[in-house]
Amino acid sequence: MSRIGKLPIALPQGVTTTITQDSIEVKGPKGTLSRSIHPQIQVEVASGELKITPRNPEAPFARALWGLFRSLINNMVTGVTAGFTKTLEVQGVGWKMEEEAPGVLRLSLGYSHPIIYTVPQGVSAQVDTRAGRVTLSSIDKELLGQTSATIRAFRPPEPYKGKGIRYQGEVVRHKVGKSGAK
Repeated sequence: MSRIGKLPIALPQGVTTTITQDSIEVKGPKGTLSRSIHPQIQVEVASGELKITPRNPEAPFARALWGLFRSLINNMVTGVTAGFTKTLEVQGVGWKMEEEAPGVLRLSLGYSHPIIYTVPQGVSAQVDTRAGRVTLSSIDKELLGQTSATIRAFRPPEPYKGKGIRYQGEVVRHKVGKSGAK
């Protein structure tokens, strides 16, 4: 039995769901999200809650998907009601992040050229140039995570000086450098 899959998903007021044989659509105050559902998973609405169950509880693959789809659908409900945010920080002398145009970031990260990154549709970016920080927000948790990981991959934090792009609150373990030559 899946401990996560057994938990029902409470639908807040103002959130509506449309369930078909192979997809689910969740509408809320912040927007609409939809996802296809695997044929071995069944989603039902009962008394203001969504219940996810495997069609064949004996199949190991269906049991594996049970908790996954419960988490994915719960993230959809949370996204259309509250949304998600991630903050990235740039640390390095002379390195900066600027908003060139709405939805276009200009990253100066110590390379011979600036990196121009277009933020995908569905994600909004708020840049604080003085603090070297960008706050990304979206209703789609997967798209937000992929976007922030792509930006971080341009210059991940290195372990010797700690320079790079990191998530807010991320701790980078420092390594000791070379010892002096004798």
